[in-house]
Amino acid sequence: MAKPTFPPPQPGGLSPALARNIRTLQERRRHEERQASLQERVAEAITRFTGSMAFVYLHVVLFGFWILVNTGLLTLLPKWDESFVILGTSASVEAIFLSTFVLISQNRMAAAADKRADLDLHISLLAEHEVTKLVTLVSAITDHLGIETEADDEVEELQQDIAPDAVLDEIERNGGS
Repeated sequence: MAKPTFPPPQPGGLSPALARNIRTLQERRRHEERQASLQERVAEAITRFTGSMAFVYLHVVLFGFWILVNTGLLTLLPKWDESFVILGTSASVEAIFLSTFVLISQNRMAAAADKRADLDLHISLLAEHEVTKLVTLVSAITDHLGIETEADDEVEELQQDIAPDAVLDEIERNGGS
């Protein structure tokens, strides 16, 4: 009678390398946030607030009050903008500034995304290089031991390092972005 098999016990937490990488990335992000200029921090804070429901509620109250008073439905104050020209102009100017703040924040986020993409590419290239070396070593071992595998036809191709600039050139020649 065969003994039942059980899955191995799972680790209690993250591996030390993974935990270290998380701490390193968090510290890097905090460092980059500290390095942001005052203007970038102000733009980010404004964008964060304007992207919140508190901002929506504030506008519902302000615009609602403005409309109710200037249509005569609320008689707490005298009408000051019966044609709503001031309201429209104010909303337009606010929209111009808010879109600028959003663009500033998006530019900063795009720069951070570019850095992460560069890091991802670098790590992928290093991993590809390491795998290429491993294929070469395993191939040498199988040759030494006289072992033939189904992958023997592909080994020569797999042993070649990738030239990222050549790959990018080929992608551009074939109409890729």
